[in-house]
Amino acid sequence: MQPLDDLLVVDLTRALSGPFCTLMLGDLGARIIKVETPDGGDDTRGWGPPFVGAESAYFLTINRNKESLTLNLKDERGKGILLRLLARADVLVENFRPGTMHRFGLDYDTLHVEHPRLIYASISGFGQDGPFRERTAYDLILQGMGGLMGITGEAGGTPVKVGVAITDICAGMYAAYGILAALRARERTGRGQLVDSAMLDGQVSWLTYAGGIYFATGESPERLGNAHPTIVPYQAFRTSDGFINVAVGSEAIWRRFCEAVVPDLLDDPGYATNRERVARRTELIPRLERVFATRATREWTKVLDAAGVPNGPILTVAEALSQPQVRHRQMVVEVKHPTVGKVKQTGVAVKLSDTPGSIRLAPPTLGQHTDPILRELGYSTNEIEALRGERVI
Repeated sequence: MQPLDDLLVVDLTRALSGPFCTLMLGDLGARIIKVETPDGGDDTRGWGPPFVGAESAYFLTINRNKESLTLNLKDERGKGILLRLLARADVLVENFRPGTMHRFGLDYDTLHVEHPRLIYASISGFGQDGPFRERTAYDLILQGMGGLMGITGEAGGTPVKVGVAITDICAGMYAAYGILAALRARERTGRGQLVDSAMLDGQVSWLTYAGGIYFATGESPERLGNAHPTIVPYQAFRTSDGFINVAVGSEAIWRRFCEAVVPDLLDDPGYATNRERVARRTELIPRLERVFATRATREWTKVLDAAGVPNGPILTVAEALSQPQVRHRQMVVEVKHPTVGKVKQTGVAVKLSDTPGSIRLAPPTLGQHTDPILRELGYSTNEIEALRGERVI
């Protein structure tokens, strides 16, 4: 048993935000039928290099546990197949620009009349309403407009984006969260509803204490590089061979930190409390930087671990994925792909003790499951071949 194994999700998404949402649902057991265009499918199938065989590494990372059905929704017969599938579905997820689904006659208001139990999730850049509703949305744009880049980067330097498309991932996660809440509500009301997840909304919600600083002071937090606006020291330091993160989150930790790293500061009243350390950040940090530069990262890790000071090296992606803790937690797994053999995936992040998630299906080839899905819907072999010959599937 898996927690969502009784759900059928129709996935009309592409790129990252929508596929990440449906990946989360699929990992917990939901059946995901990914609907793609016959002439190339999800754009990310071509986003490379790198490619693994004919498959892009990008597509492979976010489309496991899904079946691929190709449909030409511009053809009424293709739309008819989708409507037949939706009659059985619990959830529809789409991430087209607002208004696109209305033009297809597949918007929430239209489908809710015929399928009142259907949960309809729409993921977009700016939401389904408001003055920015139809603006083109890409992660880079939203990282800027959501305030994230305003606080990311070196002090006085150029704004810097996060290294992965975090606004897409955030919106996909919120959509999955909203879908589960809507399913819970449906248990009590018998009715589905619209789940509206926007990249901008997600980023604004993730501002958390940065927004709190603005609300409290009326001033926007400044870029501080790897430092923290309200805790000192809480940042990265260059070592003789790399970098290390150090987090001194309490006065008790500060005392242990001083004993291990800078004993001469232990009884200095000018740094005795975090309030004072924040106020004297520009004096303290250069002093600590000189100390950390004298030893290698591994040496400092041993020193700080022994002292009970939270710390950790800054790793490359390869190093991060090779850590024994990551492997122990099964966060790197292999699945067998139908054309390229074994492919590695990041694992299921949420561990449930009684009904754990799993990776059951490799990312599908384009249209891999079209025939069996259509047979489930009652189409004969001859009908399927006719639809294929006329480019409906």
